[in-house]
Amino acid sequence: MRSAARLTAWLSIGLALICGAPSAQETPAPAPAPAAEVSAKTWMTNRAQIEEYLKTAEVVGLEELQVGVTKPRRAKLAPGGPVDAFAWKVVPPGRPSGFWESYKSEIAAYEMDKLLGLDMVPPTVERKVNNSVGAAVMWCSPTKSFGQLKGVPTAPPRYHAAWNRQLSRAKMFDNLIGNKDPNLGNWLVDPAWNLILIDHTRAFTSDKDLVHKKMDHIDGVLWDKISALSLETLEPVLKPWMGKGEIKAILQRRDVMKAAYEKQIAASPDFVTR
Repeated sequence: MRSAARLTAWLSIGLALICGAPSAQETPAPAPAPAAEVSAKTWMTNRAQIEEYLKTAEVVGLEELQVGVTKPRRAKLAPGGPVDAFAWKVVPPGRPSGFWESYKSEIAAYEMDKLLGLDMVPPTVERKVNNSVGAAVMWCSPTKSFGQLKGVPTAPPRYHAAWNRQLSRAKMFDNLIGNKDPNLGNWLVDPAWNLILIDHTRAFTSDKDLVHKKMDHIDGVLWDKISALSLETLEPVLKPWMGKGEIKAILQRRDVMKAAYEKQIAASPDFVTR
């Protein structure tokens, strides 16, 4: 689920990436096919059912995926349930390639998404498959990655404002959780112009540096929720997946964000969108 190559920059949204993967074009990337505007965010109406199904459904097959350095697999589930498959990620906590990686960070990202009401990270749970413990991430379809679209897609006029707000919210989330690997393969868009975020195994380190240093706008509603976070609100949600130091680092990154955003708010009142 993660592109093995890295990107130098995202021209449209300013993502800080490592070079080598397909970069965004200066001209707008092709939009998803405008056929049926089907939403891949089916979890919005039956989240609890999907979470339980991901934990308990029979796995009838595992398919190797030709993407990602963590070698995810696609687990096919018995038919008849609310989900057909999940991305299966067995990534024991550690630094196998020099970067901190953990399947637990996938689950923590989903729990943070729920806490903030972001609704961009697919349901993700811990489970065991063939005696291995890992993260089961709901397989979202139909979607295309920004990599498949050869860059950051430009939404049709009626989706333009909402789409740009989603891009800002996604970057704010990356900064907060310290996601070190946002790339064109990990941001997905469905035909209804929903932005879906996947692959967070490298998030939630103790690093205080922000991934997205340049922000054109921030979402005021999400920023209010981020500003209200505290150890008392974070620990019950994240303690199963990380240590107290990593939880404190979330708040420290939030404070770095605050200092940066206050400067931009002073310079431009339109920096905050509500």
